[in-house]
Amino acid sequence: MLLGPPGVGKGTQAELLCQALGTCHLSTGDVFRAASCQCDPSPALRSALEAMRRGELVSDGLVVTMVEERSACLRCRGGFLLDGFPRTVSQAEALDDLLVREGTAVDAVISYELPLDEIVDRLGGRRTCSICKAVYHVKARPPRAGGVCDLCGGALIQREDDRPESIRVRMRAYEECTRPLADYYEMTGRLIAVSADGPPEEVLERSLRELQTREESARH
Repeated sequence: MLLGPPGVGKGTQAELLCQALGTCHLSTGDVFRAASCQCDPSPALRSALEAMRRGELVSDGLVVTMVEERSACLRCRGGFLLDGFPRTVSQAEALDDLLVREGTAVDAVISYELPLDEIVDRLGGRRTCSICKAVYHVKARPPRAGGVCDLCGGALIQREDDRPESIRVRMRAYEECTRPLADYYEMTGRLIAVSADGPPEEVLERSLRELQTREESARH
């Protein structure tokens, strides 16, 4: 399972870890996006989508049911990686109950950490194409021509929630709502803190090293 505030690169690390370990990637964001394209979504997915259209939060019970509907991923021989779920301690407790019923468990929880100033720099420098939604960064991944998308020629914009003042509000919300998850998993001995500083490949190597250390310790 991956935890961490916005801007630490959880999505990138999820893809890299799944490629390196051969695990099944279970992302609630992907589940929601896939559901919106389905002709006949399950009752739980339909209820979740209706709540989102009304601008409401999807209830813990619905999210857990959606994950339960993907139980084949939880029983994948190569293991599974959870991305975007759980988001609250109550969801984490419900997930643990679900995994007990499925005869499996979360072995490790990686919490990616990065100083606030670096998070503001990462997200504040992000630019998104107004047409194809490709993502750039003014420092780390600039377009060939200033303010213009390499792929379609669309204008690059800064999303409202990527402005420094918005990022700090998002970070406060994370600390209040999501940070307790790290405390929950630390109490159960499953939390691994990993620095998200540096290129994605370095962060991946750091993550794999910590997971290997955890596995070797469990054997002994």
